[in-house]
Amino acid sequence: MIVHPQFDPIAIAIGPVAVRWYGLMYLAGFVAGLLLGRYRVRTRPDLGWTNKDMDDLLFYCVIGVVLGGRLGYVLFYKLADYLQDPIRIFHVWEGGMSFHGGFLGVIIAMAFFAWRRQKHWFAVTDFLAPLVPAGLGFGRLGNYINAELWGRPTDVSWAVVFPNVDELARHPSQLYECALEGVVLFLILWFFSARRRPMAAVSGVFLVGYGTLRFLVEFTREPDGFLGFLALGFTMGQWLSIPMVLGGIVMLIWAYRRRGSMFSG
Repeated sequence: MIVHPQFDPIAIAIGPVAVRWYGLMYLAGFVAGLLLGRYRVRTRPDLGWTNKDMDDLLFYCVIGVVLGGRLGYVLFYKLADYLQDPIRIFHVWEGGMSFHGGFLGVIIAMAFFAWRRQKHWFAVTDFLAPLVPAGLGFGRLGNYINAELWGRPTDVSWAVVFPNVDELARHPSQLYECALEGVVLFLILWFFSARRRPMAAVSGVFLVGYGTLRFLVEFTREPDGFLGFLALGFTMGQWLSIPMVLGGIVMLIWAYRRRGSMFSG
């Protein structure tokens, strides 16, 4: 059994200015995505992307992640609370971000980028998909540092006690997600996209991969106390992941049925 060290959420403080670990993890995720994207630009000239394309896409996606993640958390998880005090929607320092909301925000950002650059929608999503897991991994590491989104009680030898919660030994579900959504999903997408694939295939693999891994790891994660378990004993995260998996399967079928006409990275 391991006791969580209860890290100070503030990594650096200079006078009144404080930099939090969670913010640093977001920054690390975006930097990792940028470096990986530039590597793909350099090693895959057949994709037709430039460094400027990559920089602009990242800028749009940062906005999409922050706005979508926050609004998604408000709408999917605590709508009633925020309707009582709407100004708290802007209190981002209190925490509260949703992956599924951030995902929708990125979709809108990519659509805007594709329109501005006159690129095919799926050419953009296929290029970006292998870069996303790096950000997911760092984000989950930030959750662990903050001792939030903890797991369910367990007796496994690597269980972690989160003193800010209670004295029960729990699954370090944040680290499971870091490993699965960050490392495993990255390796799957990186190697799958290394060869020429039908348009939308890489995006389909991302949806199926993330949705499946998130659905499975939710069995070890404590559901949000204000929501609990929903229909069929599933959590909100599981119900939001099911449409991703189904959508990814549809995309893969569509991509490989018309693979002779359009290709992507």
